[in-house]
Amino acid sequence: MSRISVLLLLGFSLLHAQTGPLTGLDDYVAQAMKTFNVPGVAVVVVHDGDTALMKGYGVRRLGEPARVDQHTLFGIASNSKAFTTAALAMLVDEGKLKWDDPVIEHLEWFQMFDPYVTHEITIRDLLTHRSGMGLGEGDLLFFPPSSYTRDEILHKLRFMKPASSFRSRYAYDNLLYLAAGQIIPAVTGQAWEDFVRERIFQPLGMTDSNTSVANYHPGDNFATPHSEVEGKLTPLEPARIDNTAPAGAINSSVSDMAKWIAMQLNAGAIPGTEKRLFSERQSKEMWSPQTILPISDPPQALAALHTDFAAYGLGWGLRQYRGHKLVGHTGGLPGYVSQVTLIPDLKLGVVVLTNQESAGMFSSVTYRILDNYLNAPAVDWVKAYHDLTQHQQAAAEEAEKKASSARAPDSKPSLPLEKYAGHYTDAWYGDIAISLEQGKLVMRFSHTPALTGDLEHWQYDTFKAKWRDRSLAADAFVTFALKADGTIRQVNMIPVSGLTDFSFDFQDLLLTPAKGGDK
Repeated sequence: MSRISVLLLLGFSLLHAQTGPLTGLDDYVAQAMKTFNVPGVAVVVVHDGDTALMKGYGVRRLGEPARVDQHTLFGIASNSKAFTTAALAMLVDEGKLKWDDPVIEHLEWFQMFDPYVTHEITIRDLLTHRSGMGLGEGDLLFFPPSSYTRDEILHKLRFMKPASSFRSRYAYDNLLYLAAGQIIPAVTGQAWEDFVRERIFQPLGMTDSNTSVANYHPGDNFATPHSEVEGKLTPLEPARIDNTAPAGAINSSVSDMAKWIAMQLNAGAIPGTEKRLFSERQSKEMWSPQTILPISDPPQALAALHTDFAAYGLGWGLRQYRGHKLVGHTGGLPGYVSQVTLIPDLKLGVVVLTNQESAGMFSSVTYRILDNYLNAPAVDWVKAYHDLTQHQQAAAEEAEKKASSARAPDSKPSLPLEKYAGHYTDAWYGDIAISLEQGKLVMRFSHTPALTGDLEHWQYDTFKAKWRDRSLAADAFVTFALKADGTIRQVNMIPVSGLTDFSFDFQDLLLTPAKGGDK
């Protein structure tokens, strides 16, 4: 095989030849892509103010020849959160708000379930996952993509019961980052998208990046998202989540992300200029622990990930790695996962963008690069993450088998199927319809077209919702509870698999027959 063919196979070299800590990285990335079945990857490494590596690997879309390059756009998902906090930091510097301003000073209509929390919650609280909401609570309002507007979503916070007391523990959420983003137009009169574009993208020269997949056009240089759908790697349509954009809608390239992390490692100053996005004081604030995270020892194969502390800052995760403070974040959307990792005392930054839902891909490549710069003992990260993934998958399958073997397959529903059909409502989600079609029950979420599923009887008054869009990988149990007179009192849902993404927060729904409905 010719040298040119090898380069085409392993990736299109965009900057420096690999030397020193980056020697052999092409082969390692190729191994990881094969192991984790990932069509396309882009990697950038910034060190001491220089871009040490910027490369695209593989293809933008499975089965098509277009290669990933330095300008290929990927959804960076929750790595968008750091952009939202940076935007707020700029407004703090300008004296237009303070981190500890009560939210209701800027959004007078803002309301949480608990009146005390409504009065006390601050901008800082919006950014630090300690509101008392459950993990991913309310994410079904925007994911899968819904027709709700931003303000409609935020209005529904008042109906979401807390899972813990205010500021008592960490639970990752997205909706409060939407609230944080909405403070920007409240203070400046400028939409979040316009502010990010004019005050962050343009000064940094991030000319590839945008804030919505609605900006994509046929032939544009973007990576198609992919997911394994019932065992087969399948291209997906990019998910449009404009209604919660401040939490995760930015699309970017490694060319642009290199500029972003170079500025971050420079404490807010734009390299090569006398300009700043935000002050060094705000840089320290965003990278300071705000919410303590619980820690536990990793599996033996991942023992190098042991940390003595873990915390969440303002849009960034914080922990220790091999004696160094590590600042970073991951992001995930259907068909895209990404990781941004910084070691500030080494002025080292790594970004890995992918177009397949494999955390093992970005993790193994990231830690291989960090270890080489730290002269750390070699770890076979690809094998370790592959084995972990296999173990988790096997455990989930075993749990499903146990649940299936424990059910009563000969049991019957308490009511004729038509008695389960009707209109239901949840206090925060809204309307959900169950209809009888050709002798089978069908569930439809009113504002989420993808959540249309066939209800298959499981046991007694529990059915399994099998979503017709099989890429969701989020089938759910649907259990009807009856009143003494045999009518339906309420409906509860839980995910079938322990691997279901936490944003499918079915367990937070409490469906009751809608007044005036078919019930």
